[in-house]
Amino acid sequence: MKKIIDHFKKVDPVLHSAMLKIGFLERVEVRNPGEYFKSLCGEIVGQQLSGKAADTIFGRFQKLFPRKKITPEAVMKIPDKKMREAGMSWSKVAFIKDLAQKVISRELQFEKLKELSDEMVLQEVMKVKGIGPWTAEMFLMFTLQREDVFSHGDLGLRKAIKKLYRFKKDPTKKQIEKIVERWTPYKTYASRILWKSLEID
Repeated sequence: MKKIIDHFKKVDPVLHSAMLKIGFLERVEVRNPGEYFKSLCGEIVGQQLSGKAADTIFGRFQKLFPRKKITPEAVMKIPDKKMREAGMSWSKVAFIKDLAQKVISRELQFEKLKELSDEMVLQEVMKVKGIGPWTAEMFLMFTLQREDVFSHGDLGLRKAIKKLYRFKKDPTKKQIEKIVERWTPYKTYASRILWKSLEID
């Protein structure tokens, strides 16, 4: 972690100062390919929801499975109505079913993702209905633990940049890009600092 702190200190005093206020970042647990399906289901459930609402719905969804084990085969056996009753929209039900189908048909092969570049991973997971850049980027950050990812589509990140860098109006993508490019190769850590900075004054 020291090399990351030193990097931010050198390239971006504003971000470094926010990091010092936050104190530390929680450790992200390493996941193996056997957990990627469950993880992507969670990312789909969480689209456009607060963390708390997403956790509640995902908890109900998980209870639909024997021993709470979420697998593509088990998803295909659950009636759409039951998934809808867990609290997710009909479209999210369709997205999760499409994900399960693509994993079963081997159109999406999780065990190969570790070897692919960030760009290639995005292309692979975005073959699934309902998985756009934001969902794919969250998967890269939190499941594959890629260290150099920033999501321009994330409202929280844009809000944090506006607040920390004292923009009077919403910054443009070009303005954000100018700030973000300094953080390479640790954009993911910078993103986590930004999200955390929204919790402090």
